[in-house]
Amino acid sequence: MHIQEWLESVPAVSVYLLVGVVIGLESLGIPLPGEIVLVSSALLAATQDHIDPWVLGASASSGAIIGDSIGYLIGRKGGQPLLQWAGRKFPKHFGPDQVAMAEEKFDKWGMWAVFFGRFIALLRIFAGPLAGVLKMPYWKFLIANVLGGIVWAGGTVALIYSVGVVAEAWLKRFSWLGLVAALLFGVGSFLLMKHRAKKAAAAREAAESPVPATVD
Repeated sequence: MHIQEWLESVPAVSVYLLVGVVIGLESLGIPLPGEIVLVSSALLAATQDHIDPWVLGASASSGAIIGDSIGYLIGRKGGQPLLQWAGRKFPKHFGPDQVAMAEEKFDKWGMWAVFFGRFIALLRIFAGPLAGVLKMPYWKFLIANVLGGIVWAGGTVALIYSVGVVAEAWLKRFSWLGLVAALLFGVGSFLLMKHRAKKAAAAREAAESPVPATVD
């Protein structure tokens, strides 16, 4: 079966559920490629008439908001021991460097770290749980969570879908290239944030290092 024929046979409900669940789990704090799934599904909607971009955007936004809210509650209940446990289980995502970077952003931006964290691959999995661990007031978290979820998820779908419609003929011939482009975008975002996490950890270590005493 040709890839285009296979894509046309994918039930729309399955796409909506997949997007909502993957983004919800990522927002909850589980390292998953939510951005890649979101971009790929938006490209799919641009080439497949049976996938409604409005429903897709609503599914993605709902998953982001609900997942982040659950992550906040888990972080609020679990506290610092939760981050230590996650660091042992997922050292590449919740290690000391990553936690230091996330805490630095929260100290700098406050509630808006939740909002802007939506647009940063690595910070996205931290936003909900870390806001709970740091005991951010829920009303502040909720405002930033809802706004961030709608703007990031809904906005990404709208942008990618619009671009995809313009390039629909090209995408139908080279659907796999669109998926590869989404993959490269997601990997690039992750590597950039990993680099920033190392810089944040280095700055934290330098600040905590004792100043050597001078001898008169």
